[in-house]
Amino acid sequence: MVENEAATADLELIVHGPAGSSKPETKLWLRMLSTTKLITTEIRRRLRSEFGATLPQFDLMAQLYREKDGLRLGELSKRTMVTNGNVTGLVERLEADGLLRRVTPDRDRRVTVAQLTPAGAKLFAAMAAAHEGWLRDLMADVDRSVVGGLWSDIGKVKASARNHLSGSEFE
Repeated sequence: MVENEAATADLELIVHGPAGSSKPETKLWLRMLSTTKLITTEIRRRLRSEFGATLPQFDLMAQLYREKDGLRLGELSKRTMVTNGNVTGLVERLEADGLLRRVTPDRDRRVTVAQLTPAGAKLFAAMAAAHEGWLRDLMADVDRSVVGGLWSDIGKVKASARNHLSGSEFE
């Protein structure tokens, strides 16, 4: 097995074997997980090789790119689903690279807001364009109408899951 194939081992095959299972909800869940893992692994590889960036850095920069006035670090943590400590580390690294700056609005040292620098915004725009192209490439063999249908159908699965959550974390 090639190294990349080993890294993206197909969860469906591992769990159910070549014959599969008659449990449709389990099969769907595993297909979504294995597809996400496959694509995420490739996106991570391309971000690293083409931009020297990690996926968490890309995600954090994406949030800041949308918010020209910046975001508090706690809000960045929520939006990226990364712990406060890890957000701080990401921010420090991006700041050291000159891609973002930390500011204290109204001189309130209790509040720290991260903002992309012009260099950070320029780099993120290039990364985002490449990211869109990579996704188009990875899904090139799928008809556009299928992509649209899957988007809608997965939305129904998401809504159903949300309707049946036992906790309030995502409500």
